[in-house]
Amino acid sequence: MIRPDVLAAILAMAIVTYACRAGGYAILRAVRAPRFVERMLQHLPGPLFCAYVAPSLAQWGAFGWIAAIAVMAAQYATGNLAAAILAGALAMAGLQMLG
Repeated sequence: MIRPDVLAAILAMAIVTYACRAGGYAILRAVRAPRFVERMLQHLPGPLFCAYVAPSLAQWGAFGWIAAIAVMAAQYATGNLAAAILAGALAMAGLQMLG
């Protein structure tokens, strides 16, 4: 059985998370964002992806960079995200076996 204080903490976090998301939608529905904000939001996925990937590449060093190149090459060649992920995973596994 879950403790009441843990349940209360989980519910409170869920409510705050929902309020933040719903509040953003409600505000943007009522007020149109300035054009520069819309442009900024259009370009946001790229920097976010880099922010997620950069620490892993730094951690894995040369192996990480080689696997990243394998991912980019597979994505460019096939246009298939699943194939690109598989290529990166296989490249990393192979490099770890070698070194």
